[in-house]
Amino acid sequence: MSTADAVAWPVEQIRQQFPALQRTLNGRTVAVFDGPAGSQVPQRVADAVAGYLLHSNCNRGAAFATAVESDAVIENAHQVLADFVGADDPESVIFGANMTSITLHISQSLARTWQPGDEVIVTRLDHDANVTPWVLAAEAAGAVVRHVDLHPEDGTLNQEHYRSLLNERTRLVAIGYASNATGTVNPVREMTTAAHQVGALVYIDAVHYAPHGRIDVAEIGCDFLVCSPYKFFGPHAGVLWGRRQLLEELRPRKLRPSPNTLPGRWMTGTQSHEAIAGSAAAVEYLAGLSELLPGDGEARGKDLSRSEKLCQVFTRIQQYERSLSEQMLDGLQQVQGIQLYGIGSSGDLSQRVPTFSWTFPDCSTRDVAVWLADRGVHVWNGNHYALPFTESFGLEPGGTVRAGALHYNTVEEVHRLVDGLQEFRSR
Repeated sequence: MSTADAVAWPVEQIRQQFPALQRTLNGRTVAVFDGPAGSQVPQRVADAVAGYLLHSNCNRGAAFATAVESDAVIENAHQVLADFVGADDPESVIFGANMTSITLHISQSLARTWQPGDEVIVTRLDHDANVTPWVLAAEAAGAVVRHVDLHPEDGTLNQEHYRSLLNERTRLVAIGYASNATGTVNPVREMTTAAHQVGALVYIDAVHYAPHGRIDVAEIGCDFLVCSPYKFFGPHAGVLWGRRQLLEELRPRKLRPSPNTLPGRWMTGTQSHEAIAGSAAAVEYLAGLSELLPGDGEARGKDLSRSEKLCQVFTRIQQYERSLSEQMLDGLQQVQGIQLYGIGSSGDLSQRVPTFSWTFPDCSTRDVAVWLADRGVHVWNGNHYALPFTESFGLEPGGTVRAGALHYNTVEEVHRLVDGLQEFRSR
Protein backbone atom coordinates (compact mmCIF):
# COMPACT_ATOMS: atom_id res chain seq x y z
CA MET A 1 0.00 0.00 0.00
CA SER A 2 1.96 3.00 -1.23
CA THR A 3 -0.25 5.99 -0.49
CA ALA A 4 -2.92 6.93 2.01
CA ASP A 5 -5.33 7.49 -0.88
CA ALA A 6 -5.21 3.78 -1.58
CA VAL A 7 -6.50 2.91 1.88
CA ALA A 8 -10.26 2.57 2.27
CA TRP A 9 -10.63 4.80 5.30
CA PRO A 10 -13.60 7.14 5.92
CA VAL A 11 -11.47 10.08 7.06
CA GLU A 12 -13.93 12.81 6.10
CA GLN A 13 -16.78 11.12 7.99
CA ILE A 14 -14.45 10.79 10.96
CA ARG A 15 -13.34 14.42 10.86
CA GLN A 16 -16.93 15.60 10.93
CA GLN A 17 -17.25 14.13 14.42
CA PHE A 18 -14.47 16.35 15.81
CA PRO A 19 -15.49 20.00 16.35
CA ALA A 20 -11.87 21.05 16.94
CA LEU A 21 -10.91 19.91 13.44
CA GLN A 22 -13.17 22.60 12.01
CA ARG A 23 -10.95 25.37 13.41
CA THR A 24 -9.62 27.77 10.77
CA LEU A 25 -6.81 30.30 10.45
CA ASN A 26 -6.91 32.90 7.70
CA GLY A 27 -9.78 31.07 6.05
CA ARG A 28 -8.05 27.68 6.01
CA THR A 29 -8.64 24.65 8.22
CA VAL A 30 -5.90 24.18 10.76
CA ALA A 31 -3.79 21.01 10.43
CA VAL A 32 -3.35 19.45 13.87
CA PHE A 33 -0.23 17.34 14.26
CA ASP A 34 -0.19 17.74 18.05
CA GLY A 35 -1.68 14.31 18.79
CA PRO A 36 1.47 13.02 20.55
CA ALA A 37 0.76 15.57 23.28
CA GLY A 38 -2.99 15.00 23.30
CA SER A 39 -5.64 14.13 20.74
CA GLN A 40 -8.81 16.03 19.93
CA VAL A 41 -12.15 14.62 21.08
CA PRO A 42 -15.26 13.67 19.11
CA GLN A 43 -18.60 15.24 19.99
CA ARG A 44 -19.83 12.10 21.74
CA VAL A 45 -17.01 12.31 24.29
CA ALA A 46 -17.79 15.94 25.11
CA ASP A 47 -21.46 14.98 25.37
CA ALA A 48 -20.65 12.16 27.80
CA VAL A 49 -18.62 14.46 30.04
CA ALA A 50 -21.27 17.18 29.98
CA GLY A 51 -24.09 14.67 30.36
CA TYR A 52 -22.55 13.22 33.51
CA LEU A 53 -21.98 16.65 35.05
CA LEU A 54 -25.43 17.92 34.16
CA HIS A 55 -27.53 14.89 35.04
CA SER A 56 -25.66 12.36 37.23
CA ASN A 57 -23.06 14.39 39.11
CA CYS A 58 -22.73 12.77 42.51
CA ASN A 59 -20.26 10.99 44.75
CA ARG A 60 -20.53 7.25 45.07
CA GLY A 61 -22.43 4.90 47.34
CA ALA A 62 -25.55 6.80 48.30
CA ALA A 63 -29.10 5.41 47.98
CA PHE A 64 -30.61 8.19 45.88
CA ALA A 65 -30.95 8.23 42.10
CA THR A 66 -27.95 10.29 40.99
CA ALA A 67 -25.57 8.25 43.15
CA VAL A 68 -26.96 5.01 41.75
CA GLU A 69 -26.60 6.41 38.23
CA SER A 70 -23.05 7.55 38.99
CA ASP A 71 -22.12 4.09 40.26
CA ALA A 72 -23.50 2.54 37.07
CA VAL A 73 -21.56 4.94 34.83
CA ILE A 74 -18.28 4.14 36.57
CA GLU A 75 -18.85 0.39 36.73
CA ASN A 76 -19.61 0.39 33.02
CA ALA A 77 -16.39 2.33 32.38
CA HIS A 78 -14.35 -0.37 34.12
CA GLN A 79 -15.79 -2.96 31.71
CA VAL A 80 -15.32 -0.76 28.65
CA LEU A 81 -11.69 -0.01 29.47
CA ALA A 82 -11.05 -3.67 30.26
CA ASP A 83 -12.18 -4.45 26.74
CA PHE A 84 -9.92 -1.69 25.44
CA VAL A 85 -6.78 -3.21 26.93
CA GLY A 86 -7.76 -6.82 26.28
CA ALA A 87 -8.47 -7.78 29.90
CA ASP A 88 -11.23 -10.10 31.13
CA ASP A 89 -11.44 -8.65 34.64
CA PRO A 90 -12.99 -5.15 34.88
CA GLU A 91 -11.98 -4.87 38.53
CA SER A 92 -8.33 -4.99 37.47
CA VAL A 93 -8.79 -1.63 35.70
CA ILE A 94 -7.90 1.37 37.86
CA PHE A 95 -8.68 5.00 37.08
CA GLY A 96 -6.55 7.91 38.24
CA ALA A 97 -5.68 11.52 37.55
CA ASN A 98 -3.05 10.71 34.93
CA MET A 99 -0.42 8.16 34.01
CA THR A 100 2.27 9.94 36.02
CA SER A 101 0.28 9.93 39.27
CA ILE A 102 -0.69 6.29 38.82
CA THR A 103 2.90 5.24 38.14
CA LEU A 104 4.20 7.14 41.16
CA HIS A 105 1.55 5.36 43.25
CA ILE A 106 2.39 1.88 41.96
CA SER A 107 6.15 2.46 42.15
CA GLN A 108 5.96 3.48 45.81
CA SER A 109 4.01 0.36 46.63
CA LEU A 110 6.32 -1.93 44.71
CA ALA A 111 9.37 -0.35 46.34
CA ARG A 112 8.16 -1.71 49.68
CA THR A 113 8.85 -5.22 48.34
CA TRP A 114 12.41 -4.45 47.19
CA GLN A 115 15.65 -4.92 49.09
CA PRO A 116 19.05 -3.20 48.83
CA GLY A 117 20.88 -4.66 45.85
CA ASP A 118 17.73 -5.43 43.89
CA GLU A 119 17.71 -4.03 40.36
CA VAL A 120 15.23 -2.10 38.22
CA ILE A 121 15.55 -1.66 34.45
CA VAL A 122 14.34 1.45 32.62
CA THR A 123 15.11 2.64 29.09
CA ARG A 124 16.53 5.76 27.48
CA LEU A 125 13.65 5.83 24.97
CA ASP A 126 10.85 6.27 27.48
CA HIS A 127 8.78 9.23 28.58
CA ASP A 128 10.20 10.36 31.91
CA ALA A 129 6.98 9.31 33.65
CA ASN A 130 8.12 5.71 33.12
CA VAL A 131 11.64 6.44 34.34
CA THR A 132 11.83 8.89 37.24
CA PRO A 133 9.11 7.20 39.37
CA TRP A 134 11.16 4.00 39.26
CA VAL A 135 14.41 5.83 39.95
CA LEU A 136 12.85 7.47 43.02
CA ALA A 137 11.38 4.16 44.17
CA ALA A 138 14.72 2.42 43.75
CA GLU A 139 16.48 5.12 45.74
CA ALA A 140 14.00 4.67 48.59
CA ALA A 141 14.59 0.90 48.63
CA GLY A 142 18.34 0.95 48.04
CA ALA A 143 17.87 -0.76 44.69
CA VAL A 144 20.05 -0.24 41.62
CA VAL A 145 18.71 1.28 38.39
CA ARG A 146 19.95 0.00 35.02
CA HIS A 147 19.30 1.94 31.78
CA VAL A 148 18.82 0.25 28.41
CA ASP A 149 20.91 2.08 25.80
CA LEU A 150 19.85 3.15 22.31
CA HIS A 151 21.28 2.39 18.90
CA PRO A 152 22.85 5.71 17.87
CA GLU A 153 21.90 5.33 14.20
CA ASP A 154 18.12 5.17 14.66
CA GLY A 155 17.37 5.62 18.36
CA THR A 156 15.88 2.15 18.80
CA LEU A 157 16.43 0.14 21.96
CA ASN A 158 19.54 -2.02 22.02
CA GLN A 159 17.94 -5.40 22.66
CA GLU A 160 21.27 -7.12 23.19
CA HIS A 161 22.11 -4.61 25.91
CA TYR A 162 18.67 -5.12 27.45
CA ARG A 163 19.10 -8.88 27.67
CA SER A 164 22.56 -8.43 29.20
CA LEU A 165 21.05 -6.37 32.03
CA LEU A 166 18.53 -9.03 33.05
CA ASN A 167 19.58 -11.23 35.95
CA GLU A 168 18.25 -12.90 39.09
CA ARG A 169 18.35 -9.57 40.96
CA THR A 170 16.04 -7.81 38.46
CA ARG A 171 12.74 -7.00 40.14
CA LEU A 172 11.04 -4.78 37.57
CA VAL A 173 11.38 -3.77 33.92
CA ALA A 174 9.67 -0.54 32.79
CA ILE A 175 9.12 -0.35 29.02
CA GLY A 176 7.40 2.10 26.72
CA TYR A 177 5.14 0.47 24.13
CA ALA A 178 5.86 3.26 21.64
CA SER A 179 8.13 6.29 21.88
CA ASN A 180 6.35 9.64 22.05
CA ALA A 181 9.50 11.26 20.64
CA THR A 182 10.45 9.04 17.70
CA GLY A 183 7.38 6.86 17.12
CA THR A 184 9.34 3.62 17.53
CA VAL A 185 7.21 0.65 18.61
CA ASN A 186 9.12 -1.60 20.98
CA PRO A 187 8.88 -5.42 20.95
CA VAL A 188 7.08 -5.47 24.29
CA ARG A 189 5.96 -9.09 24.14
CA GLU A 190 9.49 -10.38 23.58
CA MET A 191 10.91 -8.04 26.23
CA THR A 192 8.24 -9.16 28.69
CA THR A 193 9.00 -12.82 28.08
CA ALA A 194 12.70 -12.22 28.67
CA ALA A 195 11.99 -10.35 31.91
CA HIS A 196 9.72 -13.09 33.22
CA GLN A 197 12.41 -15.66 32.60
CA VAL A 198 14.45 -14.07 35.40
CA GLY A 199 11.40 -13.52 37.62
CA ALA A 200 11.00 -9.78 37.02
CA LEU A 201 7.71 -7.90 36.78
CA VAL A 202 6.98 -5.77 33.69
CA TYR A 203 5.31 -2.34 33.68
CA ILE A 204 4.34 -1.04 30.23
CA ASP A 205 3.65 2.58 29.38
CA ALA A 206 1.18 2.34 26.49
CA VAL A 207 0.18 6.01 26.54
CA HIS A 208 1.61 6.82 23.12
CA TYR A 209 0.69 3.52 21.51
CA ALA A 210 -2.97 3.50 22.58
CA PRO A 211 -4.45 5.56 19.68
CA HIS A 212 -2.42 3.70 17.08
CA GLY A 213 -2.83 -0.03 17.71
CA ARG A 214 -4.79 -2.70 19.52
CA ILE A 215 -3.63 -3.32 23.09
CA ASP A 216 -3.92 -6.87 24.40
CA VAL A 217 -2.45 -7.41 27.85
CA ALA A 218 -3.18 -11.13 27.66
CA GLU A 219 -1.15 -11.45 24.46
CA ILE A 220 1.70 -9.29 25.78
CA GLY A 221 1.80 -11.12 29.10
CA CYS A 222 2.82 -8.03 31.10
CA ASP A 223 2.04 -7.43 34.77
CA PHE A 224 0.94 -3.79 34.55
CA LEU A 225 -0.03 -1.55 31.66
CA VAL A 226 -0.96 2.12 31.82
CA CYS A 227 -2.50 4.48 29.27
CA SER A 228 -4.14 7.91 29.10
CA PRO A 229 -7.55 8.57 27.51
CA TYR A 230 -6.56 12.06 26.41
CA LYS A 231 -4.23 10.39 23.92
CA PHE A 232 -7.00 8.21 22.44
CA PHE A 233 -9.69 10.88 21.92
CA GLY A 234 -10.91 11.15 25.50
CA PRO A 235 -10.55 13.52 28.46
CA HIS A 236 -7.56 13.99 30.74
CA ALA A 237 -7.32 10.91 32.96
CA GLY A 238 -5.15 7.88 33.56
CA VAL A 239 -5.95 4.16 33.33
CA LEU A 240 -4.01 1.26 34.79
CA TRP A 241 -4.50 -2.44 34.24
CA GLY A 242 -2.75 -4.78 36.64
CA ARG A 243 -2.75 -8.46 37.44
CA ARG A 244 -5.40 -9.06 40.08
CA GLN A 245 -3.05 -11.02 42.34
CA LEU A 246 -0.53 -8.18 42.38
CA LEU A 247 -3.16 -5.49 42.92
CA GLU A 248 -4.54 -7.48 45.86
CA GLU A 249 -1.16 -8.31 47.41
CA LEU A 250 0.57 -4.95 47.13
CA ARG A 251 -0.11 -2.36 49.82
CA PRO A 252 -1.35 0.92 48.38
CA ARG A 253 -1.04 4.25 50.19
CA LYS A 254 -4.66 4.95 50.94
CA LEU A 255 -7.05 6.32 53.55
CA ARG A 256 -8.64 4.07 56.17
CA PRO A 257 -12.28 4.47 55.00
CA SER A 258 -11.43 3.63 51.39
CA PRO A 259 -12.23 0.08 50.29
CA ASN A 260 -9.79 -2.79 50.54
CA THR A 261 -11.33 -4.54 47.53
CA LEU A 262 -10.61 -3.94 43.87
CA PRO A 263 -10.74 -1.61 42.13
CA GLY A 264 -11.40 0.93 44.91
CA ARG A 265 -8.30 0.21 46.99
CA TRP A 266 -6.13 1.82 44.30
CA MET A 267 -8.43 4.70 43.34
CA THR A 268 -7.45 7.31 45.90
CA GLY A 269 -9.92 10.02 46.86
CA THR A 270 -12.85 11.22 44.81
CA GLN A 271 -12.17 10.51 41.17
CA SER A 272 -13.02 12.70 38.18
CA HIS A 273 -16.24 10.86 37.44
CA GLU A 274 -16.92 12.99 34.38
CA ALA A 275 -13.49 12.07 32.97
CA ILE A 276 -14.20 8.39 33.60
CA ALA A 277 -17.51 8.73 31.73
CA GLY A 278 -15.67 10.46 28.88
CA SER A 279 -12.98 7.78 28.83
CA ALA A 280 -15.59 5.09 28.25
CA ALA A 281 -17.16 7.23 25.52
CA ALA A 282 -13.77 7.50 23.79
CA VAL A 283 -13.52 3.71 23.59
CA GLU A 284 -17.11 3.49 22.36
CA TYR A 285 -16.26 6.05 19.70
CA LEU A 286 -13.36 3.90 18.47
CA ALA A 287 -15.44 0.73 18.50
CA GLY A 288 -18.21 2.57 16.68
CA LEU A 289 -15.92 3.31 13.75
CA SER A 290 -16.53 -0.27 12.66
CA GLU A 291 -19.92 0.89 11.38
CA LEU A 292 -18.19 3.29 8.96
CA LEU A 293 -15.82 0.77 7.44
CA PRO A 294 -16.63 -0.30 3.90
CA GLY A 295 -17.90 -3.85 3.53
CA ASP A 296 -15.27 -6.23 2.23
CA GLY A 297 -16.45 -9.60 3.42
CA GLU A 298 -15.80 -8.88 7.10
CA ALA A 299 -18.61 -9.11 9.62
CA ARG A 300 -20.44 -5.82 9.91
CA GLY A 301 -19.64 -3.89 13.05
CA LYS A 302 -23.15 -4.22 14.48
CA ASP A 303 -22.72 -8.01 14.63
CA LEU A 304 -19.46 -7.87 16.61
CA SER A 305 -18.63 -7.56 20.30
CA ARG A 306 -16.90 -4.41 21.50
CA SER A 307 -13.55 -6.21 21.61
CA GLU A 308 -14.04 -7.55 18.09
CA LYS A 309 -14.95 -4.10 16.83
CA LEU A 310 -11.79 -2.66 18.37
CA CYS A 311 -9.67 -5.34 16.70
CA GLN A 312 -11.26 -4.58 13.33
CA VAL A 313 -10.94 -0.82 13.70
CA PHE A 314 -7.34 -0.85 14.87
CA THR A 315 -6.34 -3.11 11.99
CA ARG A 316 -7.67 -0.44 9.63
CA ILE A 317 -6.17 2.41 11.64
CA GLN A 318 -2.75 0.80 11.39
CA GLN A 319 -3.12 0.39 7.63
CA TYR A 320 -4.15 4.00 7.16
CA GLU A 321 -1.56 5.42 9.52
CA ARG A 322 1.20 3.36 7.96
CA SER A 323 0.46 4.98 4.65
CA LEU A 324 0.52 8.39 6.36
CA SER A 325 3.90 7.44 7.83
CA GLU A 326 5.15 6.65 4.34
CA GLN A 327 4.01 10.05 3.10
CA MET A 328 5.50 11.87 6.07
CA LEU A 329 8.81 10.06 5.96
CA ASP A 330 9.22 10.58 2.23
CA GLY A 331 8.32 14.26 2.45
CA LEU A 332 10.43 15.09 5.50
CA GLN A 333 13.50 13.35 4.10
CA GLN A 334 13.38 15.75 1.13
CA VAL A 335 13.57 18.87 3.31
CA GLN A 336 16.99 20.49 3.07
CA GLY A 337 19.20 20.15 6.14
CA ILE A 338 16.73 18.18 8.22
CA GLN A 339 17.97 15.73 10.87
CA LEU A 340 15.35 13.08 11.53
CA TYR A 341 15.42 10.92 14.65
CA GLY A 342 14.05 7.40 14.79
CA ILE A 343 13.46 4.70 12.19
CA GLY A 344 14.06 6.20 8.77
CA SER A 345 13.57 3.29 6.40
CA SER A 346 10.30 2.90 4.53
CA GLY A 347 10.75 -0.85 4.83
CA ASP A 348 10.51 -0.65 8.62
CA LEU A 349 7.31 1.37 8.97
CA SER A 350 5.61 -1.52 10.76
CA GLN A 351 7.98 -0.80 13.65
CA ARG A 352 6.80 2.76 14.15
CA VAL A 353 3.74 4.98 14.42
CA PRO A 354 3.42 8.25 12.44
CA THR A 355 5.24 10.39 15.02
CA PHE A 356 8.33 12.18 13.71
CA SER A 357 10.96 14.32 15.42
CA TRP A 358 13.59 16.45 13.75
CA THR A 359 16.00 19.36 14.12
CA PHE A 360 17.81 21.75 11.82
CA PRO A 361 21.45 22.55 12.62
CA ASP A 362 21.14 26.30 12.16
CA CYS A 363 17.88 27.29 13.89
CA SER A 364 15.94 26.69 17.08
CA THR A 365 13.13 24.20 17.31
CA ARG A 366 10.88 26.97 18.62
CA ASP A 367 11.43 29.05 15.49
CA VAL A 368 10.26 26.14 13.34
CA ALA A 369 7.18 25.55 15.47
CA VAL A 370 6.24 29.25 15.40
CA TRP A 371 6.67 29.41 11.63
CA LEU A 372 4.36 26.45 11.12
CA ALA A 373 1.82 27.69 13.69
CA ASP A 374 1.56 30.99 11.84
CA ARG A 375 0.57 28.95 8.80
CA GLY A 376 -2.03 26.85 10.58
CA VAL A 377 0.10 23.74 11.13
CA HIS A 378 0.27 22.69 14.78
CA VAL A 379 3.44 20.89 15.90
CA TRP A 380 5.33 20.72 19.19
CA ASN A 381 8.86 21.68 20.10
CA GLY A 382 10.90 20.75 23.17
CA ASN A 383 11.82 17.51 24.90
CA HIS A 384 8.21 16.23 25.01
CA TYR A 385 8.98 14.82 28.49
CA ALA A 386 11.08 12.20 26.66
CA LEU A 387 14.07 13.58 28.53
CA PRO A 388 16.06 10.31 28.58
CA PHE A 389 15.99 10.35 24.76
CA THR A 390 16.85 14.04 24.26
CA GLU A 391 19.66 13.77 26.79
CA SER A 392 21.07 10.66 25.09
CA PHE A 393 21.19 12.43 21.72
CA GLY A 394 22.54 15.72 23.10
CA LEU A 395 19.38 17.61 22.15
CA GLU A 396 18.91 19.63 25.32
CA PRO A 397 17.77 22.28 25.92
CA GLY A 398 15.94 22.80 22.62
CA GLY A 399 14.77 19.24 22.06
CA THR A 400 13.18 18.52 18.72
CA VAL A 401 10.30 19.59 16.53
CA ARG A 402 7.65 16.87 16.62
CA ALA A 403 4.68 16.16 14.37
CA GLY A 404 2.36 13.24 14.94
CA ALA A 405 -0.49 12.04 12.74
CA LEU A 406 -3.60 10.27 13.97
CA HIS A 407 -6.42 8.50 12.20
CA TYR A 408 -8.19 11.82 11.53
CA ASN A 409 -5.26 13.43 9.72
CA THR A 410 -5.16 13.57 5.91
CA VAL A 411 -2.64 13.33 3.10
CA GLU A 412 -3.34 16.97 2.26
CA GLU A 413 -2.31 17.96 5.80
CA VAL A 414 0.91 16.00 5.45
CA HIS A 415 1.66 17.93 2.25
CA ARG A 416 0.96 21.21 4.07
CA LEU A 417 3.43 20.25 6.78
CA VAL A 418 6.16 19.38 4.30
CA ASP A 419 5.47 22.44 2.13
CA GLY A 420 5.68 24.65 5.21
CA LEU A 421 9.07 23.23 6.11
CA GLN A 422 10.32 23.60 2.53
CA GLU A 423 9.25 27.24 2.60
CA PHE A 424 10.94 27.75 5.97
CA ARG A 425 14.22 26.35 4.63
CA SER A 426 14.11 28.38 1.43
CA ARG A 427 13.83 31.74 3.20
